[in-house]
Amino acid sequence: MDQKYILDSGKYLAGLYDRITYLGDIKGSLAWGRLDQLLEKVQETRNNIFEFTEKELLSRIRDLEDRIRFFEERVAKTLRPIEIVNIARSVQRFTLQDILENVYDSFTELGGEGDCNIDPAVLVARATLTRRVKNRLYYHQVMVIGHEKGRGEEYRNGGSAKPWGNEKALRYMKVAETEGIPIHSYIFTPGAYPTEDYPGAAQQIARNLFQMSRIRVPVVSFISEGGSGGAEAIGLSDMRLMGSRGYYSVISPEGAAAIEGRIKEGEKVPQELVEHCAAQLRITARDNLILKTIDRIIEEPPLGARRDDFSFFRKLRYEMIRATDEVVLKTKSLRAFRAYALKRQARESRDSSCEDFDIHIKWSLSDTEKARLLECRSEKYRKIGKGFRQLRTSLGRKMEKARDSLKQSYYDIRYGLLRHHSRSVQKILEEVSSEGFIFLKTVTEPMRAAYDFVFPKPESPSATEVFDPFRRSIFVQDWEHYISPLANEDRTVTCPNAEKYGCRDLWVPDLYGEFCGVCPSCGHHFPLEYQWYLENLFDKDSVKEFNSHIASANPLKFEGFDKKLKKAKKRTGRRSAIITFDAAVHEIKLVVAMLYSDFRSGTVGCAEGEKFIRACDRARTTRRPFLAYIHTTGGIRIHEGTLGVIQMPRCTVAVREYIDSGGLYMVVYDNNSYAGPVASFLGCSPYQVGIRSSRIGFAGPRVIRETTGADVPPDYHSAKNALKRGHIQGIWDRRDFRKNLFEAMMTMGSPHLYYK
Repeated sequence: MDQKYILDSGKYLAGLYDRITYLGDIKGSLAWGRLDQLLEKVQETRNNIFEFTEKELLSRIRDLEDRIRFFEERVAKTLRPIEIVNIARSVQRFTLQDILENVYDSFTELGGEGDCNIDPAVLVARATLTRRVKNRLYYHQVMVIGHEKGRGEEYRNGGSAKPWGNEKALRYMKVAETEGIPIHSYIFTPGAYPTEDYPGAAQQIARNLFQMSRIRVPVVSFISEGGSGGAEAIGLSDMRLMGSRGYYSVISPEGAAAIEGRIKEGEKVPQELVEHCAAQLRITARDNLILKTIDRIIEEPPLGARRDDFSFFRKLRYEMIRATDEVVLKTKSLRAFRAYALKRQARESRDSSCEDFDIHIKWSLSDTEKARLLECRSEKYRKIGKGFRQLRTSLGRKMEKARDSLKQSYYDIRYGLLRHHSRSVQKILEEVSSEGFIFLKTVTEPMRAAYDFVFPKPESPSATEVFDPFRRSIFVQDWEHYISPLANEDRTVTCPNAEKYGCRDLWVPDLYGEFCGVCPSCGHHFPLEYQWYLENLFDKDSVKEFNSHIASANPLKFEGFDKKLKKAKKRTGRRSAIITFDAAVHEIKLVVAMLYSDFRSGTVGCAEGEKFIRACDRARTTRRPFLAYIHTTGGIRIHEGTLGVIQMPRCTVAVREYIDSGGLYMVVYDNNSYAGPVASFLGCSPYQVGIRSSRIGFAGPRVIRETTGADVPPDYHSAKNALKRGHIQGIWDRRDFRKNLFEAMMTMGSPHLYYK
């Protein structure tokens, strides 16, 4: 037999072997369809290849090929969501290294290489793309940032980025912004690596989102495997593409099954429940396109693209160029050119060759176009992720919109136009008065009196009163302060620190009454219901709730979740896990968003995200401080899938716009605060504090153990350790909450605030 024929047959048989193992990966076992027996037959043929005649070997290979093709067609016709997850996780799937080598013409990896790289799970490269227009080549420079889970996967943590990996990604995003080149991000991650070591998983993801929300270059992302916050860390983009055999989810199907089935740690999660959750979470590309959490699907072969699928790489190359073009064109001022170009792009998208372009579009932007880019990005994220119910008529919504427009105009005039002139007048008066011209006193005093009449200052305590250490307790008010119902029990409780500090047993009426839930010996804070804060933290009768008509819903039709929502609404008398309201502290008005534990453990879904964004906008319009008080949050609500995940960038965009306008955004954590909200719109605040005895972090101890294989100490998420790691900037005693909040509002923030 010809030696070359044998070598070619050996390579072909190796390919058949890979195809069978790939089918086993998709189905979760080689036992399906007796693939294990077919694999043995392929291996037997490989081992005895020299014992067959050329005719026998050809017949045997054809038979194996036919049987494998039959199984592939059968699997492709009945792909289930969990099998799509298996495709995205397969070791044979293409990786970011394959994309760099086959999609881009040249690239230079930045930040180190291999296991010497700072977090090899995140790869950054400066790359070049060429565009062919009528046999002429044009070159584009881009910054490629993404997760790498292959090519030395033993040290890449399966694509799970550590905090310093996301920091590296952000650093080179800023380089791209400085150089004015687009960013292409590729998401191949099951989720972020759950470590609180500086800069901290949650905090770094929040920093990435905060900066990406206003980065002044086009950003296009592609999703193969998108796991929650780990995906969002580099996924906030102007155009979101997704492979047809990829998945994008709030949590892994296994994690969702463990939560839904209340599986204890160490117990095996039933496979049936995993498959059920994979279907319920709506994680496929088609599902996400319907939910509008992505913009376009890039079609792959029926069983997904693998490392040697060069036709897919050509298609991906074309789609990344096309998507970048579309982002750039939306910023152009010439509408006719934009419409023309988009029409040509649409024609090109129907061309199966995906090779040439009819026009060349420069990717550099002017200052005006950069401003338009940020406007489009803001509009994009405000429109998506709206899977909530509005318990208000169409007429009511129109009246609300009109009222908001009038309010916007009023505050723009009062604190924008008039405030500017009032400050100019004040400056002139001060300058004139400082000259010491006594004879002008008779002129300036009437002017100052007229000025004070036209521009009255809000009444507020003086600076001496702010810092008076002998001021009365914040709870000694002119009205009877709220007493927790917990104080009605006639019994004693033992402080958790009694053994360490010798704390005495506490009589419950005293603990939850006079002591405000705080041990007088060691300062341990016992949990208190959210109503206690509503009644004791703010001025009497100043709390005015708004947007209470927005209600949590079940946008994915997750089985059994409607009953859980109904139960939560009945028990709490509220419609969502967040309360947004206007309030005042010592007559200084502010806007507050409160996530509380009673409603689904303070988890965030579409309704909560929308109410938070509207609270941001209200604070920005009225020029008031914005407080996010987190009584408790358990993270993103898994039952709302990626509609919940998308609230992370949505809310962060709103926060960034509020802060950039000159607002004062403060976050106070209490009890337990974890996961997505902490890793986005809460963690991006420049002023974060924790109530003593609170626990703050990215992932709970169980998730950390299951992911890293290492246990964590009991105080790993304590406020004290969060302060040491730089996660928060201070720790407050509950009894000083009102005083500290008032002092913060008086001493922090820009002159933009209405009372400054």
